[in-house]
Amino acid sequence: MNIVKHSNIEDLILDINGGKYLLDRDVANLYGVSTKRINEAAKNNPARFPKGYIIEIDKNQKDKLVENFDRFSTLKHSSAKPKAFSEKGLYMLATILTSPKAVETTINIIETFAKIKELSKNIKAISTTTNKKEQAGIMAKSGEIIAEILDDDLVTNESKTTIELNFAMLKFKHTI
Repeated sequence: MNIVKHSNIEDLILDINGGKYLLDRDVANLYGVSTKRINEAAKNNPARFPKGYIIEIDKNQKDKLVENFDRFSTLKHSSAKPKAFSEKGLYMLATILTSPKAVETTINIIETFAKIKELSKNIKAISTTTNKKEQAGIMAKSGEIIAEILDDDLVTNESKTTIELNFAMLKFKHTI
């Protein structure tokens, strides 16, 4: 069984209408099932997916996805409107899909969303904290979160590896 890594999931998360979502086709790929199976599970359990848990991608949004992401090129001529699952929608989907791969995938999706939320919270805290020592601590913790997301199979040796991420006015530097 292939292990789903945090970094693989993070790369799939899209910002749609100001929220974080995974498209049905990406969810299906992670769970090792067809997109049809994912959408059937949601359609057959409407009580588990209230408003906002799943959104339907409109034509303009679909065109932007095709334009900006090569992995969506197959959607270009598709008449189907893709569905996108919010974090809550993915939690509910996890209650329906119960294979060992589905459970493992769900845990990794939940962990990835949690890390992204924590990193976002830290970035906000850095901008509001004036105490330099406290800022340094928050930045160190943020570096650890980034490393957890990116370092799943990172091999280190005697040399130094530096990862730098720029978030507008904030810059994180993590050295391994």
